[in-house]
Amino acid sequence: MANDGAKIEECVEQVESISALRAPQRRKDNPLTRSLAGMLGMGVLGVMFLVCLGSLPWTLSAGVDADGQSIGVPRYDAGSPKAGRLPPSWWVYDEQDIERSTKAIEPAVLEQIALEHGSTVDQLIEAQDEATLDLVKPYWPRYWLGSDTLGRSLGVRLLAGGGISLTIGIAAALISVSIGTIYGAFAAYVGGKVDSVMMRAVDVLYGLPYILLVVLLAVASDAMVDEWVTHNKAKAKWMQNQVVETQFQETGEKLSRADARILLGEDQQLHDELVTQALALYPRREISAGTRTMLDVLTLLVAIGGVSWLTMARVIRGQVLSLKNQQFVEAAQAIGGSPTRIFVRHLLPNLIGPIVVYATLAVPQAILQESFLSFLGIGVKPPLPSWGNLAAEGLGELNTYRSHWWLLFFPCLLLGVTLLAMNFVGEGLREAFDPKRQR
Repeated sequence: MANDGAKIEECVEQVESISALRAPQRRKDNPLTRSLAGMLGMGVLGVMFLVCLGSLPWTLSAGVDADGQSIGVPRYDAGSPKAGRLPPSWWVYDEQDIERSTKAIEPAVLEQIALEHGSTVDQLIEAQDEATLDLVKPYWPRYWLGSDTLGRSLGVRLLAGGGISLTIGIAAALISVSIGTIYGAFAAYVGGKVDSVMMRAVDVLYGLPYILLVVLLAVASDAMVDEWVTHNKAKAKWMQNQVVETQFQETGEKLSRADARILLGEDQQLHDELVTQALALYPRREISAGTRTMLDVLTLLVAIGGVSWLTMARVIRGQVLSLKNQQFVEAAQAIGGSPTRIFVRHLLPNLIGPIVVYATLAVPQAILQESFLSFLGIGVKPPLPSWGNLAAEGLGELNTYRSHWWLLFFPCLLLGVTLLAMNFVGEGLREAFDPKRQR
């Protein structure tokens, strides 16, 4: 009986093996396709990056006139006030739009049209009948997304502003991720009192208003650049020293700096003389518009990236604390591996998932902060466009009498779509790197 039972079990195992071999193969799971929203967001982001970043060399380069000659102004800043506030070319034009479009035609071309059809320029401008409009419509300046108050193409400015906003957001997020990863990993790996002190510093920074820190850093950097250009503090200090030395030589009494400032305020003639001498000793430094713009952008990068790493530091610290007690780390320590080698070869590969997921969430946060600061006027400054300052310019064009809606709608639309797509991508990457969500 025992032999019969063994034979029966053997037969059952053979049947199960044959059934398993004949069963259809299990479909492999691609982690990147688990989230439909993530795939959709990745596609939108790909198009946005390709269009905005790919067109930056063109939008930032100098424009050309009808004869192909360079006009010496970047394309994003090129335009004529005569063509200001024109609606998108596919929108319905009212009487004011028609009149402005006709006035924006080159005067020589407008005069030629009037001469050929036996009318005057004023008649062409004021005409609203279909026959006259058919004459001038081909010469109207047309903008697919409308024009701003200075007659610049909103579409070109949106492309340039999108490239700038995306570049600043990505760079600031990389700075944030790098600082947070190094800081959190070092604190967790060293441990002890060093970890406690470092994380208490993070707690203190968490208690401060986040956006206020970014604003203060941006304003402080602007003040430093202005001081470097003007020498205002150095000139004021030199003038006060001159007053103190002069009074000491005349009266033998040494004045304080506060008294020197009071004396300069009361004696206008002395103040003017010392100002003239100070200007000769400390001439104003010249700084080009391009250099100043680059300094403003770099300041914005440091301000956003240098403050937004706190959450990343906490996340990485928690991951390293859980990993450094694993057996593979203890084995690496036992064979004499250096801390740097252990971190690079063993810990860092296991941190790639959290780092990538957090980076995708840090980019939209950085873009939103840049747009908010630019909206307030302390981020990217005109004429250099960004989605934030374009929205700020469009906000003033909304009124109860006549609203130029396209100046606010399109910057906000592109910003909202980009942020939403980035959040979808972050959700998709979280699905891909989370082993619990595997099918």
